[in-house]
Amino acid sequence: MVMLQRQQHMADALDVATRSFNINSKLGPKLKAAAEQNAILRIGWTNAGDPVPKNGELGLCPGLPKGAKIRALGKLGSWTAAFGNGGTFTIQGDVESYLGAGNDGNTITCERSAGNYAGYGMKSGEISILDGCGNDLGSQMEGGLIFVRGNAGQRVGGGMKDGVIVIDGDIGNDPGAGMSGGLIIVNGRCPNPPEGVTLRPVTKTELTKINKKLDGNDFQIPNDSVCLESTSQKDDLASNNVVSSGDMSTIGLVPTDTPHKMNYITCDTVALIGERGETNTPIALPLPLMPLISDGEILSNFEHKSGLDNRIDTQPFIVSNNPRIIDFALVSIGNLNFIGPSLSECGGIVIDMLGLPSMNSEEIDGMLVALRSLLGQEKPFAFSNGVGRIDYLHKTSAYHRADLAICSIEDGTGISEPASLPLIGRSNKANLEDYYTDSVISLGFSANADDIVKFCAAGLKLVCCATPAEDGPEINRWLNEIHLELSTTLQRMGLESIDSLSRQNLRALDFETAAVSGLRLAGYERPLPHWFAR
Repeated sequence: MVMLQRQQHMADALDVATRSFNINSKLGPKLKAAAEQNAILRIGWTNAGDPVPKNGELGLCPGLPKGAKIRALGKLGSWTAAFGNGGTFTIQGDVESYLGAGNDGNTITCERSAGNYAGYGMKSGEISILDGCGNDLGSQMEGGLIFVRGNAGQRVGGGMKDGVIVIDGDIGNDPGAGMSGGLIIVNGRCPNPPEGVTLRPVTKTELTKINKKLDGNDFQIPNDSVCLESTSQKDDLASNNVVSSGDMSTIGLVPTDTPHKMNYITCDTVALIGERGETNTPIALPLPLMPLISDGEILSNFEHKSGLDNRIDTQPFIVSNNPRIIDFALVSIGNLNFIGPSLSECGGIVIDMLGLPSMNSEEIDGMLVALRSLLGQEKPFAFSNGVGRIDYLHKTSAYHRADLAICSIEDGTGISEPASLPLIGRSNKANLEDYYTDSVISLGFSANADDIVKFCAAGLKLVCCATPAEDGPEINRWLNEIHLELSTTLQRMGLESIDSLSRQNLRALDFETAAVSGLRLAGYERPLPHWFAR
């Protein structure tokens, strides 16, 4: 009964997502023409003008370009009008969470209520909500103006760095929690702010300046309003969570009965991702590796010289800024407000769930519809989360049909690479066995060929890691070294393909590694007894 309900829920969610994708795909070609004609595109009306309100569609109208005008009717889901770049969006109804998330220039009006995280991570533009909103309004905001008529929930302006939030109503607890800049103006009840935030009257200068911006909202801040602001600039003292040992030397790699291959025999080191069993074409990675790099311009500007093979031009990377057509764009709070325009020009996306707020299934679906409408549904996507949340990562990835589930070691748990292998393996078997989602590990150090071979033998599709340097020639040298060493290792083991590796090729070289990994102890040739216990 529970399984049937889950399948029905998945089917319903897929139907909503499909309807939403269809709306976005139809709007795309019309936006430019409508902008040139200064016309308004309508969602929720027939061609004859009869109202047919939408109900539940999510992720609509992402990345609205400058001049685009949209008016919608009904109740819309999460991530509506996200990643905007200068368009105008009006919803005549309610909207769920993440309205205008990552906004960088849109003018957005919600004529009724909005859910949680409205204006999340916005950089510029305006958002007006005319009948109250949920929690975390303007969270991680970096600029722009948010106006709310009615009450707002808890943590208004949480973690905001700049911008202005104006609320004509009461607000919940912990206003401005973690804010380092910007202003929160409240014309209503305001609880005592948390540490690091001060509550004071609004100045005349602020009244004049902000009221000028509010002219279009038929509202003026009264003199008795209060203002919340940060008492000091906060330095980022958070740990980078680098707890990985960076050492796989306690795991050995042994051949089976297959004879070794001669050194001139070509070995297959290619990893295929995006094998969905549908009409899409999988992406071939020359090496089972997706390096992480902050700026793709380092790769684009690489000038190959004679000597080593040019492997940069064919190897996909995970890139925060300026991805190439073959790269995967990293979606995180750090680039949320400028990721939109680059999505159509990259090969896929990796969604960093560690760096985003916790989301329910509907909110994740909304985010996926918005992102993949800009990316292209045929391109692969991945979720990334910590090893301490491996079951959640795999369940989420399977449910939302991700191509890759990337397990990050650097999540602050302190779990070592050998100890992560049985955690990932058990979760794979429980959650991913009947899906096309492939399991991946993300390391906190620059991997070598020996590391990659061992993780692939443990059942992982590929490895993500940092590059040894953010320098084109050095990265290219590193990739060539990995290719040569991978081929040499496979030849020694008598294998022609990286896919032929298995756990049978792995041995724990000491008692501690055998105890935490479940691998056979070298010489003993069996897992330790406790791995057989029920």
